[in-house]
Amino acid sequence: MTGATATSLSSIFALSAEAEREALVVSVHDVAPATRAAAEKIVAELAHQRVSVCSLLVVPNYHHRGSSTEDRGFVRWLQELETQGHEIVIHGYFHERPRRDGESVREKFFTRLYTNDEGEFYDLDYDEALRRITRAREEFAAASLTPRGFIAPAWLLGPAAERAAADAEMEYTTRLTGLRDLRSGDDFRARTLVYSVRSGWRRAASLAWNGLLARQLATAQLARVSIHPTDLGHHEIWQQILRLTGRLAENRNATTYRDWVAEKRTRRRA
Repeated sequence: MTGATATSLSSIFALSAEAEREALVVSVHDVAPATRAAAEKIVAELAHQRVSVCSLLVVPNYHHRGSSTEDRGFVRWLQELETQGHEIVIHGYFHERPRRDGESVREKFFTRLYTNDEGEFYDLDYDEALRRITRAREEFAAASLTPRGFIAPAWLLGPAAERAAADAEMEYTTRLTGLRDLRSGDDFRARTLVYSVRSGWRRAASLAWNGLLARQLATAQLARVSIHPTDLGHHEIWQQILRLTGRLAENRNATTYRDWVAEKRTRRRA
């Protein structure tokens, strides 16, 4: 066997081994002009942990502070990231849900305690959900961005809003515990690491829980890590995120939701 042949075979085996590795998707949430500096730092530091691509969850009009796609510098940055293989995902529209009179205990729990008044699509009716998602898709397309997925703030996506996302031609959505292909209706169980930093007890609980959960993800088909800009402001939280993400990336291929779903569809057709 010649040296060239041996090198060629070695490359083939290496590529085959790479293809057989399980996947890791790291998503950066709440990306908007107001959070760009933090998002940039997150993406840069993840690159040092073998995570070369992320799913970037971009809010079209974050907390009613103005259209994200009207910020030219922000759009150019997103375009560059998309060119590098990162994915742009529609993340709600306003990322805000106004409180209402007469809400049930369940509604208050999910929209106030579980998330800080940000469950925008938790109980949005079909028509309004379709209007917001379609508007976001059109705004992103006009900015030469190509989102394929829709992920609701805090993963709170009601049944009517999910139908709207599918009818708006979104290809997938995710929740805390999994991913759904909106074309086929296939569900994939995949819990994500995510942190709550709003209080000391939440941070302590997040550190303990995610340390345990990361071990369970060692054998998962798809490992997920969800990062928010506010995580950067808490040293212990951020260091654990980097440590656990780096550990997961050692034996997994970093990818995006868009590419993972596309690969699943290809394998299903084969």
